Order: sequence, then C-alpha cells, then structure tokens
Amino acid sequence: MPKPYEDQKRSPLDRSMPMRAAGQSLSDEIDNVKGEKLLEPILIAAMTFVMAGMEWLRYFTNSKPSPYIFTAIFVLAIAYLFYKIPKLKSDLTQLKLGRDGERVVAHYLEELRAHGFTVFHDVPSGDANVDHIIIGTKGIFTIETKTMQKPLRGDCKVSVKNGFIYANGNRLPRNPLTQAKAQANWLKNFLVESKFEVKRVWPVVAFPGWFVEPFDWKVENAWVIEPKLLQSKIEKQSDRYSPEQVSAMVSALRSYIRVQIEK
Repeated sequence: MPKPYEDQKRSPLDRSMPMRAAGQSLSDEIDNVKGEKLLEPILIAAMTFVMAGMEWLRYFTNSKPSPYIFTAIFVLAIAYLFYKIPKLKSDLTQLKLGRDGERVVAHYLEELRAHGFTVFHDVPSGDANVDHIIIGTKGIFTIETKTMQKPLRGDCKVSVKNGFIYANGNRLPRNPLTQAKAQANWLKNFLVESKFEVKRVWPVVAFPGWFVEPFDWKVENAWVIEPKLLQSKIEKQSDRYSPEQVSAMVSALRSYIRVQIEK
C-alpha cells in the first residue's frame, strides 16, 4: 500500500545544493580559532576570576578562607590568556590572508564561466582541499593559491628554479609545486576511476599580487602565474574535450562534492 503523501517527503534542496565557496576551508578554520581556541583561555580566565572573587568575598566576611591560592591560579590564567592571544592573532591573520587570496583568485576565475568553463572552489581531496578546479573544452586545471604578504618596499617577484619556487630569492617551504602536482594527480585519478579518458590535468600555482618571472613551464610541467593572467593563458589552449565530455565530468565531480558535503 503506498504511503500517504505526508510521509513521502524529501528535501527540495538535494539537487540544488550549493557547491563550496572559495576559501571555505580557511573560513571554517577561522571560525574554529575564534570559537574554540580563543574561547578556551577566556573561559579559564573568567572561571578563575569568579573563584578568586568568591574567595576574597569570604575573606572580607571573616569566613577565614585563604584566597591566595585561587588568586595565584587566576594570575596564571591571565598570563596564559595573554600568552595565547598573540599566537591566535597571528594564526587568524595568516588564515584571513589565505582566505582572501582564494577569494581574489575566484573572482578572476568567475569570468571563465561566460566562456563555457565550470569552476569549483575548495574541493575536498582526501585529507586536503583543492583551492579551485576549472573544467572546460580547453582542459582541466587545478589551482593552488599562495597568498603571501608583500614587503613594504622593494621587489615582489616569484621565480621558479629546478622544481622549487622562490619569493624574492627565498625558497618557499612546503613546495607549492609538489602540492599543485599532487592535487592535479588526485583529480586525474578521480576522473579516470569515473571512466573518463583524461589526457592530463594541469597543475597551477597562483600568486595574487606578485610578479612571476618567466620560466620554462614545459620543463616544470606546471604553471606558476599571477591570477590576472590565467584566463588569457587558458583561452589560448587548443580544445581537448567535447562539450559532452565536459558536461559528464562536471556532473561526476558535482556528485562527489555533494557526497563530501553531506558527510
């Protein structure tokens, strides 16, 4: 017997669930720093303040307690709070810088939608996230965004040498090229396992606001670029996939992202 209409319900949003926004992982981490890591020392300080206040009250009412222990705990808690705050402020500054950089790159990538590309942001890839993915007839690209503070004066140049990236001559830690290539390899494996014939996925490292010195990208098998130039570089590529292939790959990736969101 069919169920009554009232029992046959499902969410009207299951097929129109929004994709992830640019910098969403970093926004989540910012909320975590604000809501948990900063809250912990504040709560400790507040609780010990109340405890010390109660003991001092009893002390002045001749209840003969000794407030010194609780006061010492309160002082230690305040010291811990002031110890944590600079580190948390530094963490928040770096996280916000990274988030805002991803949003800037996303702004430039959105212009590609008018040219038939599909753009994804902050795509879960196992234990990490791909900042941006572009899929279109001219190719498939993963983008790792690196947002670095610029010096107050002097050069702001990025160079690529022997598989490493340098900012004003200083080699960057956690080689961004290695990260970008790992992300591209993950996406290629996902698409191949989804039964698509993928010629290659281009790894890209984007540096908002920095000048990238020319280098032989064919040797490095990756692009390192200022995001303003990314659209023109992609549009110069030859067509590699049909619109039908692109549509199928986009659908598969959307389904994957929805599953990750629902977890």
